[in-house]
Amino acid sequence: MAEFLTGAAVFVLAMVALGLVRVLRGPGDADRMMATQLLGTGGIAVVLLLGTAAGESAAVDVALTLALLAAFAAFAFVKARSGQAGARDGDAP
Repeated sequence: MAEFLTGAAVFVLAMVALGLVRVLRGPGDADRMMATQLLGTGGIAVVLLLGTAAGESAAVDVALTLALLAAFAAFAFVKARSGQAGARDGDAP
């Protein structure tokens, strides 16, 4: 079973690497942020798969920490974008 989980982790990691192309070449900031969220989700999946394969229960704590950081990154992005929109429209002081 550990071999299957390791293989699944390698597959997910390969798909995440393909998502990195969108981060580097994304046409807009929102596209880059969504690709970065995909990288975070894939990283969490890899950590959980490898942690389960190795029998490490601490991997769940690491995955939860990564999920929390990804949520904060998305919040910061939305907050920054909303501030830019107001400045563009002339509504900001």
